[in-house]
Amino acid sequence: MNSNPSPVWHPFTQHGLGDPVQPIARGEGARLYDADGRYWIDAISSWWVTTHGHGHPRIMAAIRAQSEKLDQLIFAGWTHEPAETLAAELVRITPDPLTRVFFSDSGSTSVEVALKMALGYWFNIGEPRSRILVLDHSYHGDTIGTMSVGERGVYNRAWQPLLFDVDTIPFPYAGQEQTALDALEAACATPETGNAPAAFIVEPLILGAGGMLIYPAWVLAEMRAICARHGVLFIADEVMTGWGRTGTRFACDQAGVIPDIVCLSKGLTGGAIPLAVTLCIEPIFAAHFSADRGKAFYHSSSYTANPIACAAANANLAIWRDEPVQQRIDALADAQGAHLAILAHDPRVQNPRRLGTIAALDIAVPDDGYLSNLAPRLTAFARDRGVLLRPLGNSVYVMPPYCTMPDDLAQVWDTIGAALDLGAGG
Repeated sequence: MNSNPSPVWHPFTQHGLGDPVQPIARGEGARLYDADGRYWIDAISSWWVTTHGHGHPRIMAAIRAQSEKLDQLIFAGWTHEPAETLAAELVRITPDPLTRVFFSDSGSTSVEVALKMALGYWFNIGEPRSRILVLDHSYHGDTIGTMSVGERGVYNRAWQPLLFDVDTIPFPYAGQEQTALDALEAACATPETGNAPAAFIVEPLILGAGGMLIYPAWVLAEMRAICARHGVLFIADEVMTGWGRTGTRFACDQAGVIPDIVCLSKGLTGGAIPLAVTLCIEPIFAAHFSADRGKAFYHSSSYTANPIACAAANANLAIWRDEPVQQRIDALADAQGAHLAILAHDPRVQNPRRLGTIAALDIAVPDDGYLSNLAPRLTAFARDRGVLLRPLGNSVYVMPPYCTMPDDLAQVWDTIGAALDLGAGG
């Protein structure tokens, strides 16, 4: 019997367990408040999107101003200033070979666009390729295409009949980097039944939903080099890693890597409103540029390049230009490292790790998969102590907004420390 009084069906939520769904009335900085004024520290940036803090004045002002001028416009055959300004600025701040910007509305759709761009490129130049190479434990979204290029398991087992086949490259764990690189080399160099790979898609430097798994920049650089040697398009999914999370504006910057296609979302608007882009190199655009209408890139959504969302993104880019964002990132990264170091030698802690502003650790429990019983218990434990956490199985991570104050960050880590004994319950 359904005892849920609300008609809302929440994502990644098993309503049958009866867990509470906490209402939030407003957000400010790194805090979320209910109607009574109680607050929770947003230690995961509300699913990794909020960079400068909730309700940032410049972004809110841009949204208000744009809403009074133009709220929505079909983007097929029409355009508007916020989108043109944003595209030009994105091309300016990304490496020169990335010359074209395609708008969509979420991380999943930006990856779908990337996959369709890659396959469309090979089709239009007369060399159809359909093989996609992926990294083990990856997560790229919840649409059919993005589930196909992600880890198979609890996320998508109900929809297996809809998913297309991919070739999986082992994750480059410490000490196993060369094994992963050799596998990628072999997959690129040895076409199956004459079908060379179309593209390799990867989350650069850190796999998010896969458990905050980190690998070194030199591996990312070598993976890019292997794809370049064999003419395989390289897709960087920077949906989570972009906009400073890994310590630099984009994770690929740390490896000196220039992708053929890059996907951006989440922090693109500072996390205030949905928007995504897929940038690509000129040859991919050129393969679709023709007097033949049949070669057009047939993809869109009703809200492609929504003017209000583009205005929010332009305000975010202005914050990056005008304010000491990198200094805030560096300070948060250092603080995260200091807190992590305190717990790193606790026997209940495994694999403490950090990349930029992202810090994570595993709590030793018998069932350490995504459906570990620890995750909901830790979520509830933190919620009762004024902290918003969402563990990935037994992996606990902290990815807060860059404006998080020291006392709030200390409260987050004190809560994690106090929660370590929960692992004893399995």
